[in-house]
Amino acid sequence: RPQLEYFNGIGGFAEEGSEYVIALGAGQSPPAPWINVIANPGFGFQVSAEGSGFTWSVNSREHQLTPWSNDPVSDRPGEVIYLREEDSGELWCPTALPIRDDLGVYVARHGWGCSRFEHETSGIRSELLVYVPVSDPIKIARLKLRNNSDRARRLSVTAFVEWVLGASRAVSAPFVSTEIDASGAMFARNPWNAAFAGRVAFLDLAGRQTRWTGDRREFIGRNGSLSDPAGLAGTTGLSGAVGAGLD
Repeated sequence: RPQLEYFNGIGGFAEEGSEYVIALGAGQSPPAPWINVIANPGFGFQVSAEGSGFTWSVNSREHQLTPWSNDPVSDRPGEVIYLREEDSGELWCPTALPIRDDLGVYVARHGWGCSRFEHETSGIRSELLVYVPVSDPIKIARLKLRNNSDRARRLSVTAFVEWVLGASRAVSAPFVSTEIDASGAMFARNPWNAAFAGRVAFLDLAGRQTRWTGDRREFIGRNGSLSDPAGLAGTTGLSGAVGAGLD
């Protein structure tokens, strides 16, 4: 845990006040979601100390790309990055949500224009930096991994987003369609959102993705949860389903 000024048991200031650092140990959570808002004039996102949040384009209410959770206590994520050890099937996240490692410490650094998350699980140290460029409509997540164990490790990285492309997921979900572009990126559109029908959202892992699905139910599983997604539980991978009319 870093040395912090005005430490209140969970967080405090660092780097001469340029960062607010939250350190979550076993069983600790902020009393409410402590968030950082990062944006340029036309695009942005908010992210909490536990790693959840939502992204918007142009208008944070009318054109949510991922869902905003209007809950003062719970901190439901709509965007997740998963790490999986391929040999053992062990699954974890570089952030405290949605999979919590009670044996480790999660450090979140909310700074000007970026947030950084640090954690170590099973000998793998992760550092996740999220930010928005000054003028481009894109959210960038840079993940660094370091193997501190004494053996070779084979890991996979999976990104999950719950598309909204409107003011409410309940309203827009039946109209969202996905496709895989020639670049390998997943494109998502909502042609029934009159004000933003011509816009395209995308998700990409630097062109290195090998499996995907546009079906939320396939990934999470029937009556499942983001803390134990069915799509990452076995060895069969994801089906590659994309299109319209999917959950």
